Amino acid sequence: MKVKIWTSAFLSGIILSACQGPTTPTEHDHDHESDSTQTKDSTTTLLYEGEGHLANIRQLTDGGDNAEAYFSFDGKMAVFQSNFKDWDINCDQIFYFNIEGDDLMSKRPPMISTGMGRTTCSYFLPGDSTIVYASTHLGAEACPPEPGHEEGYVWPIYADYDIFVADLKGNILDTLTSSPGYDAEPTVSPKGDRIVFTSTRTGDLELWTMKLDGSDKKQVTSGLGYDGGAFFSPDGTKLVFRASRPQGEEAEAEYKGLLDRGLVKPSNMELYVCNVDGSDLQQVTKLGNANWAPFFHPSGEKIIFSSNHKTKRGFPFNLFMVNVDGSGLEQITFDEQFDAFPMFSPDGSKLIFSSNRNNGGTRNTNLFIADWVE
Repeated sequence: MKVKIWTSAFLSGIILSACQGPTTPTEHDHDHESDSTQTKDSTTTLLYEGEGHLANIRQLTDGGDNAEAYFSFDGKMAVFQSNFKDWDINCDQIFYFNIEGDDLMSKRPPMISTGMGRTTCSYFLPGDSTIVYASTHLGAEACPPEPGHEEGYVWPIYADYDIFVADLKGNILDTLTSSPGYDAEPTVSPKGDRIVFTSTRTGDLELWTMKLDGSDKKQVTSGLGYDGGAFFSPDGTKLVFRASRPQGEEAEAEYKGLLDRGLVKPSNMELYVCNVDGSDLQQVTKLGNANWAPFFHPSGEKIIFSSNHKTKRGFPFNLFMVNVDGSGLEQITFDEQFDAFPMFSPDGSKLIFSSNRNNGGTRNTNLFIADWVE
């Protein structure tokens, strides 16, 4: 999974997958203030004051939790995960659509996943005729149970997750992982040669890479903590990812104890970059709270990401941009609730992201696309 979808969660239930996943309502849901002047057929009212990097914003979905939308290599399609019950699903599943031609508001797009288990973190492979994604369906056909509240806010690390390749008709063509434990959160290099993913195969949540056929698996990170949600730089030489780094014996013991039960706490995460082989590891942010869902700017010199570092109550989450060396922090969105999972189109002209804006006061998290303005 490439996140764990925090949509209406820290603030109204956050979705979390591990790329990014499930939603649970919270007491903050009633705090959402919707603008009654916003309409589904108006683009200008979907934009908040100060969002100067976004133009011609368009809402793509309307209902459920929709997240982790990632462009195809040619920029004409996107793949994403959704739990929209009106689409006859009970758990996150993978869909794809043509960005200019398909109307997700009126018609369910084609589903690529099997409809069984929980899925997350899908990504197009070179050629745009196949995708890679993670799913728990080999463990059980039913949606896996979500953790209770006794541990506070936690993300489940389902041991049944494995990584699969499917065509656009949903036929599984290959199984890329089969070791015991969590294997998920795959994304593909722009060079089209390797996949990065998160795995517990060595006992901790570490980054790994492999070739597109699942061979030549190599461990990238080794520090104690949750390393996940990784993406390649535009030239394919570097990785950016989110990481928790528990400090002190008590924090380390808590992390290990939760991981033994298939859980992690995502409330403290910072961004890191490294070379694809794990060398030259550098911490990018030192903001506090949760900084996650990073993606490289087309220049390769900046990173766009989601963060709640400006608040003590856990929300809102907004998009920010920062230089790779940690300087030049800039706020990109000014939502009152939740913005995350940003991805630039291959040519850098558009940004697709998930947001709770314009949801009529519901917990729905929808997909939005906008022209990017430098």
